[in-house]
Amino acid sequence: MREWLVLITEPTITVIDMLALVIVVFSTLEAFVRACQLMLTEATGHERRQVWLRYGRWLVAALTFQLAADILETSISSSWESLIRIAAIAVIRTFLNYFLEKDVGEMRDRDRERLGVAE
Repeated sequence: MREWLVLITEPTITVIDMLALVIVVFSTLEAFVRACQLMLTEATGHERRQVWLRYGRWLVAALTFQLAADILETSISSSWESLIRIAAIAVIRTFLNYFLEKDVGEMRDRDRERLGVAE
């Protein structure tokens, strides 16, 4: 039974990690291109914040995918050293995710306040 679980879980972890990588690469490229466009125009602070807000949202999504892959990897881990390493990575990613989500939320709230939009 365990062999079957490992056989299915290992490729699933790879696919989820690849999805996270694709999200990071494309969102970084999008943010870079959009930031370059804004540098060449007279962009408002709001437009610049929107680029970083969108980028932050994508990074939160990628971190969430990576955390899911870590959880799956933990489920098939057999050594304590491996389990501790994976747990440490999961904790770091969780903290990064938390603070990034907090920053994104604060930026969103400031934009809503500035625009006078009620929630």
